[in-house]
Amino acid sequence: MKKSELKSFLEFKAEQYNTPEFIATDPVQIPHQFSRKEDIEIAGFLTATIAWGNRKSILNNANKLMDLLERSPYDFVMNHSEGDLEKMANFVHRTFNGLDLQYFIKALQNIYLKHSGIEHIFTKYAEEESLQPAIHQFKQIFFELPHLFRTEKHVSDPLKNSAAKRINMYLRWMVRNDNSGVDFGLWKDIKPSQLSCPLDVHSGNVARKLNLLKRKANDAKALRELDKALRIMDPEDPVKYDFALFGLGVFEKY
Repeated sequence: MKKSELKSFLEFKAEQYNTPEFIATDPVQIPHQFSRKEDIEIAGFLTATIAWGNRKSILNNANKLMDLLERSPYDFVMNHSEGDLEKMANFVHRTFNGLDLQYFIKALQNIYLKHSGIEHIFTKYAEEESLQPAIHQFKQIFFELPHLFRTEKHVSDPLKNSAAKRINMYLRWMVRNDNSGVDFGLWKDIKPSQLSCPLDVHSGNVARKLNLLKRKANDAKALRELDKALRIMDPEDPVKYDFALFGLGVFEKY
């Protein structure tokens, strides 16, 4: 496929999947249950954190999470008691358990109290070409409170060669304004051009079949390679092609 044909093909597929109908099949439906900015941020972050494995299980457990947060994520994070945290002890999604969740609630409270919120951290540390260094800084801040070492694995670090799929997906939700109602476009001081594609087994396999990616591992080096290819096709909104790559992989078994 010629480069011009590939771009047209991916544009078509991105438009096909970047629609309101996509929401019903995707974890992004969880933050869409809320209208307050901070509720969307927190619901989105916690949902993205557990967004791996069976999609039905992800959605079921993300909804359980929102129930534990009493359907008011920001109010719960800011005003919870120790007794409220104890109710979370039995939560589990794969390797993310109640102890991890209890720390995540404390860390989010600390971020809103001491660091002006999640958006402020990413805006402060964003680089012109990439948000990957900002993800690293976010992780440092997120774990500045006393915590179990095991919990650190649930926030990826691109500077340790992780593709950071889930947090890049979360950033897409918060930053992109796609005019279709899927991504929220809440964070106005970060540009879509700074985003990176959420690279996972599905998008990676499709990208390789389309010769957008040669590296075999889905790691930070592969992400940089894919980002470079997607930014050539659309420097302003490269991660719109995530809809195409993901849709082709998951829904069409391309």
